[in-house]
Amino acid sequence: MATEPARSDDPTDHTNYVKRRLNELVEHLRDDIGKVQDPKAQALFETSAEVLSGLATAYEHYEQRQPAWQ
Repeated sequence: MATEPARSDDPTDHTNYVKRRLNELVEHLRDDIGKVQDPKAQALFETSAEVLSGLATAYEHYEQRQPAWQ
């Protein structure tokens, strides 16, 4: 499990932590797709992984100060 972010006022310390945790959850969900046989559960896990992956990407874009976050 990821460690807690440093107690800092630097937002990237915190966004890095959240991004790591989101990516860990995405990996877990995708691993679980192969462990269940229910197609609805598989679709739920894959959809959840896609949504969380998009959110992790938004954190990445924030950290890179891409135009949407300026």
